Amino acid sequence: MSAAAVDGRSARAQRTRQIIADAHIALINDGELRPSAKQIAARAGVSQRALWDNFKDMESLMAGTARQQLDRQDEAFISVEPDVSLPERIERYCRQRAALLESVAPLARAADLQRPFSPVLQENLRENLRRIRAAFEALFMKELAALAPGDRERFTLAACAAADWASWQLLRDQLGLGVEQAGEVLQLTLTALLTHVAGAAAQGATVPGTAPPTPPAPPGVTAPGATLREGAALSGPG
Repeated sequence: MSAAAVDGRSARAQRTRQIIADAHIALINDGELRPSAKQIAARAGVSQRALWDNFKDMESLMAGTARQQLDRQDEAFISVEPDVSLPERIERYCRQRAALLESVAPLARAADLQRPFSPVLQENLRENLRRIRAAFEALFMKELAALAPGDRERFTLAACAAADWASWQLLRDQLGLGVEQAGEVLQLTLTALLTHVAGAAAQGATVPGTAPPTPPAPPGVTAPGATLREGAALSGPG
């Protein structure tokens, strides 16, 4: 077989995989959160045999679907300039996150149902969290750089948790907020975190996440959090 024939065959296989993944996404977006192979093949206009020729099992199909969705997200992504003002960066970031989270909501709900049984979806979640963190750290590098390492880690985790799908789902599905309201809550949360930290860092003050000094305990009372040795010393011999 010539190289051209091999290339053509490879291109057709790739196109078939894209069609199948598109059908999978379309069914989920239509509300079918756990579509069967039969449904996916019918939606794609291919035989079930063709589906299994291109994907060895549902795990590999979910992996292919996730990759296709991620590629589309990357194509649609418009970066926020890190040198604009902090309020503007927060507003743009939150608007972008809200639009993204709303667009992937059906797929995210479907993934939530199957993740406990799917190593692929478990790894996809970890990868997504890494991507959220990397994007957040790049956009708010200046504010994060002013923090001590321990504070930076805690603050970054708090901010990324607020911007993750789980928080968005809570706002939209459990609390019943509209898209605009949920976006406002996200923006309010990140504004409070970022402006507080920026102000504290500028003044050299303690930032959220560090414990204040424990006040002295009254005579004869063990201070909260004291070690066993400290408690024994405060209590006297015996």
